[in-house]
Amino acid sequence: MQERWRLRVFGKVQGVFFRKYAQMTAQSLGLAGFARNEPDLSVTIEVEGPIEKLELFLKWSYKGSPNAQVMRVEVEKGLPPTGRPSFEIM
Repeated sequence: MQERWRLRVFGKVQGVFFRKYAQMTAQSLGLAGFARNEPDLSVTIEVEGPIEKLELFLKWSYKGSPNAQVMRVEVEKGLPPTGRPSFEIM
């Protein structure tokens, strides 16, 4: 079963290579989607693929990149996949 999940990650997640590590993690799991910085200093991530792989990505997002300090993650599950071919940094 394929799904798309939208994550909003809050804390010290900009300026610490969070999006790059999100991309590397998604690619290692075979997931597609994107990560982008938001004006409120959070990061939005949309990621799609098999639910088991999405669960692993979500687990990673609570830790993030080595210098990140994740305070909270908001997750919206069950969105229909868009068919993105890869994971991009926006």
